[in-house]
Amino acid sequence: MLDTQQLKAEDLKGLSPAELTALAVQMLAHIGEQTKHIDALDKRVNSQAQGIKWRDAKIESITFQLAKLKAWRFGAKTERMNAEQREIFEETFAADQASLEAQLAALQSSTPDGSPGGRAPEDEKRRQPKREALPAHLPRVDQRIEPEDTRCPTPECGQPMVRVGEDISERLDIVPAQFFVQRQIRGKWACKCCQLLVQEPAAPQVFDNALPTPGLQAHTAISRFVDHIPYYRLEQINARSGVHTPRSTLAAWGGQTGAQLMPLYDAHRAFVLSSRIVQADETPISMLDPGAGKTRKAYMWAYVRGAFDPEPGVVFDFCLGRGGKYPSEFLKGWSGTLVVDAYAGYDAVLSLEGRSTAFCYAHARRKFDELIKTAPKASPVAAEAIQRIAWLYRIEADARELTCEERLQMRRERSKPLWDQLHLWLKLERTRVPDGGAIAKAIDYSLNRWEGFGRFLLDGDVPLDNNHCENRMRPWALGRRNWLFIGSQLAGERAAVVMSLLQSAKLNGHEPWAYLKDVLTRMPTQLNSRIEESLPHRWQPAG
Repeated sequence: MLDTQQLKAEDLKGLSPAELTALAVQMLAHIGEQTKHIDALDKRVNSQAQGIKWRDAKIESITFQLAKLKAWRFGAKTERMNAEQREIFEETFAADQASLEAQLAALQSSTPDGSPGGRAPEDEKRRQPKREALPAHLPRVDQRIEPEDTRCPTPECGQPMVRVGEDISERLDIVPAQFFVQRQIRGKWACKCCQLLVQEPAAPQVFDNALPTPGLQAHTAISRFVDHIPYYRLEQINARSGVHTPRSTLAAWGGQTGAQLMPLYDAHRAFVLSSRIVQADETPISMLDPGAGKTRKAYMWAYVRGAFDPEPGVVFDFCLGRGGKYPSEFLKGWSGTLVVDAYAGYDAVLSLEGRSTAFCYAHARRKFDELIKTAPKASPVAAEAIQRIAWLYRIEADARELTCEERLQMRRERSKPLWDQLHLWLKLERTRVPDGGAIAKAIDYSLNRWEGFGRFLLDGDVPLDNNHCENRMRPWALGRRNWLFIGSQLAGERAAVVMSLLQSAKLNGHEPWAYLKDVLTRMPTQLNSRIEESLPHRWQPAG
């Protein structure tokens, strides 16, 4: 058979019709293979072009945010802040800058298809400030990294190599209540006859040239977002151990940690919204407004998998307002039952097909409870309402450990008759009280939303109230009393990322420091395709 690649015109002379037919078939097959190859190349080029376009847009956006941050920092408007506000602003700026620079470095060092790329040229690297030597009084814990085989790897040689030196790098680490310096000692092995040097590479790190280890990063994040310790107090705590960690440095570590956890947060958000029962709530948080020299009201929204879900999880979303556009955007593409209070902002979310609402009956109960506390003798109707509602909650306590089907069956047998009786009683009592009174408003609150309150009788996985979600908001209330306000929108978004993972880790029974330390240790070598292994509901401590 002729080689179509080397075929010449004179080669066709003297060929029989059968040979010409076979040659044509061969050439058509070759053309078909080339066409497929060209199509595959076109798809790859288009994919890479889209990747480059997205990366360039992201780099432009982050570069703009960095420039805006620097303008705010050095602008005259910062003079309107008092000393305390200026300190918070400087902390937030350090964290925001570190977060944006970490994201920018990740984009600039990756290839268009998302695979890790080479390091940036030396002249493009940001100049690193010279840092002080780690305190000499801290104990050193050595990690010795040596080749598994110390024989010369040259096939023709194979002789034992001689250890000729080592490289020592020091990074700051911590165990609870004790600092120590982690040293990585990488031995150098050389073959004298081959003039060959062998040394194990340095262990991968979350951030190149970073001072803190994953353990110290996790400790700083836990102190900030679990123990709610402001950075200035954490600086003082560390100083008692003889370690100087300025609040700006701690804030920068926090910014880098938040940036590193973003892919995990995105995967965790998808997991939470994969539940057909989602409970939602929001709480106000003060955010510093440097231009006005004061704070403004922002909101932290919480979305929690149903209270009876065997794989719990919560994801937070920091927003500048309380309008319905925020949950509508966050829940885009989700369908199921949303358990909420009666706030009208959720109406837009629930207007789409495939979604239903279940209202929190604890809110209805509070209306009656407030009447009892303010005028116990004048509220016999409220007292009886509380008693009737208590019967429903006793049944819920009995049904908590049952399966969805068993719980629904118990509710139909025991709760449904009490629910119907409560409905008739409330309508009767409403006819006996004057309009505009406190007891009338309490009764109307239940009657006007009766269908939403009764959703738990149609689905065994729908809870009677939204207390499970409201309990997830308690850390934010505690934090407000400690750090007073969020420094910026980026800081709020970063807090939502870290808190989502840490609170979900606690929901799944994990010790938050152990979880976060292990996750930050794995991150440098974690494949994107296996990132779900680090989600709180799937995470297993390294054996």
